[in-house]
Amino acid sequence: MNNNKTLNEIKSNRNEEKIVECDVALNANIDDKYKRKSVPNIPNISENSLLRHYTNLSRKNYALSTTMYPLGSCTMKHNPLVNEKIAKFDGFSSVHPYQDEETMQGSLEVMYELQKGLSEISGMDYFTFQPAAGAHGEYTGLLIIAKYFKSRNEKRTKIIVPDSAHGTNPASAALAGFEIISVKSDEHGIVSPENLKQVLNSDVAAMMMTVPNTLGVFEKNIKEITKLMHDNGSLMYYDGANLNAVMGILRPADIGFDVMHINLHKTFSTPHGGGGPGSGPVGVKAFLKEFLPSPFVVKEEGTFKFHFNDKEKSIGQMKAFYGNFPVILKACAYIKALGADGLTEASKQAVVNANYILSKLKDKVKIPAGNCCMHEFAMSLKGALGDGIRTLDVAKRLLDNGYYAPTIYFPLIVEEAMMIEPTETESKQTLDEFVETLINIFEESKTNPEAVHNAPVNTSVKRLNEVEAARHPILHW
Repeated sequence: MNNNKTLNEIKSNRNEEKIVECDVALNANIDDKYKRKSVPNIPNISENSLLRHYTNLSRKNYALSTTMYPLGSCTMKHNPLVNEKIAKFDGFSSVHPYQDEETMQGSLEVMYELQKGLSEISGMDYFTFQPAAGAHGEYTGLLIIAKYFKSRNEKRTKIIVPDSAHGTNPASAALAGFEIISVKSDEHGIVSPENLKQVLNSDVAAMMMTVPNTLGVFEKNIKEITKLMHDNGSLMYYDGANLNAVMGILRPADIGFDVMHINLHKTFSTPHGGGGPGSGPVGVKAFLKEFLPSPFVVKEEGTFKFHFNDKEKSIGQMKAFYGNFPVILKACAYIKALGADGLTEASKQAVVNANYILSKLKDKVKIPAGNCCMHEFAMSLKGALGDGIRTLDVAKRLLDNGYYAPTIYFPLIVEEAMMIEPTETESKQTLDEFVETLINIFEESKTNPEAVHNAPVNTSVKRLNEVEAARHPILHW
């Protein structure tokens, strides 16, 4: 025992000597102006206290694990925890993108399988996983469109965008160098072929559409619209933000779209926003393959390899390496777990849930697009609230009741708008509780308007001056 103790002491002393030697060597190479003049003031607290501190901080936030996110426009569905476990498998988490292809066949197979899966779901022929988010995917798709027309020596400078479109559509088009033309929705909240004809000319490169649109309405004229565009020599771009309403039921390519992006975090149950990073794969028809960013994965004689497009034809890399692989992996796991029937059922349930809430509220508020929707709907709260109470006040009051507030004042064509999207992963009990809470707030806005106008009061941060916050943000503390 004494010998062992002595040996351990010797080892400990030697380690301490090595640490001191390293410290001396480091200090010798650090300029004095960068060295501390005093000992750092590090709090001395127990592990238990530290754990409680961060747990209590987490409780101040809103998360899908604690509450419903009825967001609208941005699908916030449950992310199965099994997908997180899969993403942490050593065979995936320990690989490096610079490894030889032969040593990362499993990872390449995942990308190849997801390419196949997304192609089957969308009808597109090829996909790139480089875009890091939906808007990045839009920008990538628009660069592909621009490169396509350049290769044909056609000068097309304009992109048509419906007035109900996501704000990223015109922003992405402008960033890609296009001029934006807005086309008005008709009284049913959809694009009319007659309205489209008024703005369609030989300068138009493409039209960006979301189907169903941001009102939660299916564009019933879509076949006629895509024919008009193609007869004009223009392309069709599909914003995949609302794919969760139609996956397994309708394929964008089959109704005339040539390019699209998919928000994996909205449709295929990967983390969204702060739970990212994100992923916005872009799919194209075969005639646009050569313009895709490189590389993408192909299968040759049973081996998975990277395919590189001609540098002169490709739009070039949009992101380092091959995209956000853990997100790609989780999406692949989700698709494999549900299969074709499961994905179709998810879409159907998302539509049922949205219509269930709509049916409970249609007598309380105005539904601009009618009493039927797809996976989400927009409602106008004008006339449904007490004097002086606005949609913003209702959203803030929902925070007091434990719900993350849905999207408000969008789409812009709906006055005092609030969007509701429950997704397929919420139960009837949860939907009933949410509807009851909303109706109670509507009534409270008339009986106790001051309580609604001053909301939130139960959150760690009370109502902020949003104009001041936007113009003079505090970016550090």
